[in-house]
Amino acid sequence: MFIERDVNSPKKLGTIEVVTGSMFSGKTEELIRRLKRAKFARQKVEIYKPAMETRFSEDEVVSHDENAIRSSPVDNSSNILLLSGNVDVIGIDEAQFFDKGLIEVVVKLANMGIRVIIAGLDMDFKGLPFGPMPGLMAVADHVTKVHAICVRCGSIAQFSHRLSEQEQVVLLGEKEAYEPLCRSCFTKAIKSPSKSSQKGG
Repeated sequence: MFIERDVNSPKKLGTIEVVTGSMFSGKTEELIRRLKRAKFARQKVEIYKPAMETRFSEDEVVSHDENAIRSSPVDNSSNILLLSGNVDVIGIDEAQFFDKGLIEVVVKLANMGIRVIIAGLDMDFKGLPFGPMPGLMAVADHVTKVHAICVRCGSIAQFSHRLSEQEQVVLLGEKEAYEPLCRSCFTKAIKSPSKSSQKGG
C-alpha cells in the first residue's frame, strides 16, 4: 500500500491519535472525552463507527459507563472520506471492525489538516492483532494504551477473554461474553477453557 503525502502543501497537517486496549479499559470513554472537549472549543466534529456496531445505539457512540455522543454508522472506511467535508476533528470508534483501507483513509484525512482520533481493540479474543489496528498504531502521531483490571486476580489487564466457545473473530458482546484478564490469567484460561467461567487465580 502506497500512501501519497503532499509535502508541498502549505496547509498545516493534522494528527492521528489512537486509543487502544482491551475491552472494559475505557477506550470509548477516552474517545468521547476528547471529542467533547473539541466540541467545547467550537471545533467542527464528526464521529463514525461501523454500521454493524449497534449494541447500545444505532446512531451514537456509547461507552460502558453510558456516556454517549452522536455518530454516523458507515459500512466501510471509504465512506468516511466521502462524508468528511469541512471538519476539524474526526472520531472513529471500534476501528478494529473496519477494513484495512482505514489506514490509508486516516492518513489522507490527517494530510488534509484534520485531527483524527481512533479507538479500538488492539487484540482479538485469541490475543492476536485485530484488523487494521496494528497499521493504525504504526502511522499514528500519538498512541495511548489503556488497561482494564483483571477480574480474576486484580492485576492490570490487557486481554479480552471470550467466555463462550464460539470461534468467529467478530462476536459483539458485553460482560456476559467477555472478561478482561492479565497475561497470566489469560494464558491459564485459554489452556483450560472448561474453567473459563471460574473466578480466582
